[in-house]
Amino acid sequence: MRHAGRSLAGLVRHNAWTVVILVAVVVFVGLLQEVLEGEAIRLDAMAYQLVVVRMRSAWLTPVMQSISELALPVVLVVLLLAVEAFAPGRRPGVCAAVNLTLVLALNQVLKQIVHRPRPEGFRLIAESGYSFPSGHSMVAMAFYGLLAWMVWHYEKDRVVRWVCCLGFSLVVVAIGLSRVYLGVHYATDVIAGFCVSLAWLGLYTKVFVPVFMGETPTDSGLPPRQGV
Repeated sequence: MRHAGRSLAGLVRHNAWTVVILVAVVVFVGLLQEVLEGEAIRLDAMAYQLVVVRMRSAWLTPVMQSISELALPVVLVVLLLAVEAFAPGRRPGVCAAVNLTLVLALNQVLKQIVHRPRPEGFRLIAESGYSFPSGHSMVAMAFYGLLAWMVWHYEKDRVVRWVCCLGFSLVVVAIGLSRVYLGVHYATDVIAGFCVSLAWLGLYTKVFVPVFMGETPTDSGLPPRQGV
């Protein structure tokens, strides 16, 4: 029994991205079914009470607006240029740009299929378009998630890897939270956006990243790693 447990743990560890993709897809499909039924979702009501009713304050609103802007195109373009400038000899900037473009296109396709209206009555900023899944959340997870993956696999300094990956992770979560706080998305929009991009990253890092980078993680002098 103990041997079987170790074997299962090893199998999961060596197929981490496969597990992540499967879990993300299952959660997304479950949320999609809830949304398509058109009824009130308990998770959204709970998030509204916690984030909108209890958290909103005069000092926190501009902070959340600034956090939300970390997923705006102008900010991402600046970051892409910085990535390209500080990683000579490779093509991470191009790799991240293609990733971002494809995720934006995927988000629009999903929104046009689902046609979920945005929340009404408690928005703090103006937004247009459909709500599900959240574009900011998809972009945040795909863009900052890919940067975290690259740092984790190609950076040799362990402290830098941990600090950067933790920082990127906090940015992703904060952006998703800001969209609910600002009243432009339901919590299920945000979670669905995270799930779609997590599944997408699993595919992108296996298929596209080696092509753009011209090498695998083992070529950089690091042992191969599994997962983000």
